[in-house]
Amino acid sequence: MTTVAVTGSSGKLGRHVVRDLQDHGYRVVALDRVPDPGSPAAAAVRVDLTDHGQVLEALTGVDSRHDGVDAVVHLAAIPAPGLATNATTFANNITATYNVFAAARTAGIRNIVWASSETVLGLPFDTPPPYIPVDEEYPVRPESTYSLVKSLEEEMARHFTRWVPDLKMIGLRFSNVMDPGDYARFPGFDADPALRRWNLWGYIDGRDGAQAVRLALEHQATGVDVFVIANADTVMSRRSADLAAEVYPGVSVTRELGDHETMLSIDKARRVLGFEPKHSWRDGV
Repeated sequence: MTTVAVTGSSGKLGRHVVRDLQDHGYRVVALDRVPDPGSPAAAAVRVDLTDHGQVLEALTGVDSRHDGVDAVVHLAAIPAPGLATNATTFANNITATYNVFAAARTAGIRNIVWASSETVLGLPFDTPPPYIPVDEEYPVRPESTYSLVKSLEEEMARHFTRWVPDLKMIGLRFSNVMDPGDYARFPGFDADPALRRWNLWGYIDGRDGAQAVRLALEHQATGVDVFVIANADTVMSRRSADLAAEVYPGVSVTRELGDHETMLSIDKARRVLGFEPKHSWRDGV
């Protein structure tokens, strides 16, 4: 049985990831400052990821809790801009990620999946995107300290994989994570398309986000790669092409869009990882 450490296991996405991995036969070690007492994880360890010694021990074994892990899913972070001061967000998030990457390297772990972010695409799109749908092909455009850290994490991963040629690191640029309970408010977005223009009206159902994590863990590769992870549709009832034309009239739409097709392209994740969203807010409202 493959054992996977999940940092940020008590978070909005982390809870879905732990459950999905357990349901698919993985043994999960949940790592968080405040472990979820209802988590189905086989073991839970309280850890401060800004302390390198704690992280190394948490990955290599803690008494009777576990004796090491085969892979790491790193989700823990201050999860958005504006929740703490910029300096605090930078210091916490970049230190935690470095400690996870470095401790995994020391422990001989060669399979790492971590939460990057849609924000590296240029969110909020006050400056219009270069084209629609946006994808992984243009250089990162951080517009906040939170996004700056995510950009630096991707660069850091490139060097870790250069140092360790058999290491695989996959960064998932998650869109705004949603639970089914969030969907009741989605119809209200239609009244003003500007409300959600900041991320091109995208979202990711937490259950589909967990699917992407599992597929990334199972993907056979070495080196670093990044993927946009969003649901197949937007948060809007209006047609995607109409929204793009109204809100971003000067931006090139590079192909015909389906009626409610996401403008955060998941083509690469579909092609390479086999990712296919199974949940939509339209099914639950």
